[in-house]
Amino acid sequence: MNPPALLTRLDEIGRSLSQEAHALALIGLGSVGTELDRLDAWSDLDFFVIVEAGHKRAFLDDIGWLARLGLIAYAFANTEVGYKLLYADGIFCEFAIFEPAELEAIPFTAGRIVWKHANVPDSIGQPASPAPPRRSPEFLVGEALTNLYIGMGRDLRGERLSALRFIQGYAVDRLVELAVYIDEPQAATRDMFANERRFEKRHPVIPSHAAEWMQGYHRNQESALAILTFLEEHFEVNAAIAGEIRKRCA
Repeated sequence: MNPPALLTRLDEIGRSLSQEAHALALIGLGSVGTELDRLDAWSDLDFFVIVEAGHKRAFLDDIGWLARLGLIAYAFANTEVGYKLLYADGIFCEFAIFEPAELEAIPFTAGRIVWKHANVPDSIGQPASPAPPRRSPEFLVGEALTNLYIGMGRDLRGERLSALRFIQGYAVDRLVELAVYIDEPQAATRDMFANERRFEKRHPVIPSHAAEWMQGYHRNQESALAILTFLEEHFEVNAAIAGEIRKRCA
């Protein structure tokens, strides 16, 4: 999708909302928010719509304020407060609708105000809830090790899919979190809700090991050993559980 077309559509959504009596603001997020330098042909429209108290349900039940901008090819309510939606021209949207008081309890990255009612303060695009703190390396290593131990037990029982998720999913997620304790992140921004986003740009060296960590459905054992070895190379690993994991991989 052409990046200018995305921003044009977002501006059109703002103008459409300005015609709605109870709409208050449109906040662009991510690459259509404050991180416009990341906008490219693979970007989507991520946004929040803020409406007056008591009117959220009406905006969720009737998305005519989006339909008037073009033919909607597909849409479904993926949460209780929002949709994923595809326009026939290829523009994909993911959005949520909130009332002002709800924003105070929702963690989100700072957004760009695309449109707002004149009486709405500029602070509407800034999160009130702080980002969750970084978890300690001791906790993350412990989680990764126990994921490997449990995962190999599932594998030996014949539950390969469950094993794959523990070893090549959950344990790898912890490695992604641990990366900040191994090398200094590069300039690419971190997604507070999906840490794997832009991982290759933030840590250009570490992802070279990813193929060893995730070797596929039939190679849980090999993946577990690769993850364990990586952990031992970079962190202090309890010898007892490391030994038990290796026994299960033998």
